[in-house]
Amino acid sequence: MNNTGKTAAKLVAVVVTMGSLSFAAVPFYDWFCRVTGFGGTTSVAASAPDVILERTVKVSFDASREAGMPWEFKPQQVSMDIRIGETGLAFYEAYNPTDEPVAGTASFNVFPYAAGGYFTKIDCFCFEQQVLQPGERVTMPVTFYVDPEIVNDREGKFVKEITLSYTFHRTELPAEQAALDATPKAAMN
Repeated sequence: MNNTGKTAAKLVAVVVTMGSLSFAAVPFYDWFCRVTGFGGTTSVAASAPDVILERTVKVSFDASREAGMPWEFKPQQVSMDIRIGETGLAFYEAYNPTDEPVAGTASFNVFPYAAGGYFTKIDCFCFEQQVLQPGERVTMPVTFYVDPEIVNDREGKFVKEITLSYTFHRTELPAEQAALDATPKAAMN
């Protein structure tokens, strides 16, 4: 093989390697954020820890909507003080003012980022898609706690306030809901 052929083979190998790495980057980044709490990514657990500290932290709640999402969406409380390790329960409200069913999925993060890995959700409306019928208003709970290990973290031990923020994004209706909506009203009578 001449030098031109060797150079071409090396360039092809570089392109294949870079393509493979870019393909693997998204799942790796997602895993990295969930493990470390990087970027305000929260953790998930089945239940709260047995240890509840006397130290409290203020948890503030924020809500927003992606452009084009027609719902009204807001927290029902601005903030709450909870002891570290204690289970907290907060509620968000969503309302569909349109004349059609609208599906949505909530993305979330926690600020400051140092608290992300220690803010743990037990149950959350953000775990699954929500579908609101025309004119429907719902109250959606989130159950959470702040892991006591935060007090041992180099940066986390200084956290006194955490903001839990959700953004609702419009998504496609589930297939069964879309089929119902496509059924002519006369056929349903």
